[in-house]
Amino acid sequence: MSLAIGVDVGGTKIAAGVVDEQGQIVAQLRRPTPASDTARTAELIAKMAKDLAAEHGATTIGIGAAGFVDQERANVIFAPNLAWRNEPLQQIVEAATGLPTVVENDANAAGWAEARFGAAKDAHSAVVLTIGTGIGGAIIQDDKLVRGSNGFAGELGHFIIRPDGRRCGCGLRGCWERYGSGSALVHEARELAGIDPNLGQRMLELAHDDVQQITGLHVTMAAQEGDPAALDCFSTLGEWIGRGMAVIAAVLDPEVFVLAGGVSEAGDLLSAPVNKSFRKLLTARKYRREPELRMAVMGNQAGMIGAADLSRVGVQA
Repeated sequence: MSLAIGVDVGGTKIAAGVVDEQGQIVAQLRRPTPASDTARTAELIAKMAKDLAAEHGATTIGIGAAGFVDQERANVIFAPNLAWRNEPLQQIVEAATGLPTVVENDANAAGWAEARFGAAKDAHSAVVLTIGTGIGGAIIQDDKLVRGSNGFAGELGHFIIRPDGRRCGCGLRGCWERYGSGSALVHEARELAGIDPNLGQRMLELAHDDVQQITGLHVTMAAQEGDPAALDCFSTLGEWIGRGMAVIAAVLDPEVFVLAGGVSEAGDLLSAPVNKSFRKLLTARKYRREPELRMAVMGNQAGMIGAADLSRVGVQA
């Protein structure tokens, strides 16, 4: 049985695990991320992987990092939350461990896990959307991860869905993630409660009457109670997500869309308005097999599992 190490590198924690060929985690470690010290972060990744490989006999290492990874799956070109700029992560980890190493964008790694072992395992083409603070994405076509000429494909949160719209952290205006993410849900709720406190009363109560303290959890809790204002916020969010999915379907025509990430945990509160909007805007709907909308099943360990499996694919290639 072939074992691989998967490492999921986030802004606050590093999770590393030993993963078998069925996507099951055999053992794992977690450590805080020394995010302001790039050298220490790389060293810690290498040490965690080396310790796990020595104990369990793993033969490859896959690393999922939040940032832009080059076409060779070797260097992190830019990672906004980790201060990496042209970081030769593959070289550092391979030198420390002696094991073949593959580096991948974290959303791509998580999406690959859903395609191989999770919600889209029976599909040959899928788009996995990670709906959290922003929108991450992974594109699977003909059972392969689409990476693009630079390795940057799948940054779906940054296509322009509303020209001259809200300013995005990437520097542009009107990006999809400014309207279809968890941050957008909170923006909508705070704006609504600020304009009409009576309408946003339940969300304000949960936030101790401070508009700026309303969180996505507060909106979800209020919506689960049937609060009309919170339900309206989810309806607006779902409209924007569905609109973006219709654009992607027109370009890629996937079999399946998978919604992942923290906001997706709202279940039907989100999936119902997303599906309604998507089907309304889907090109040539009457003449095609509609892409199916599914919710992710791999949870928070998807990035680790996907990175490990991609390391096997990389070595075999």
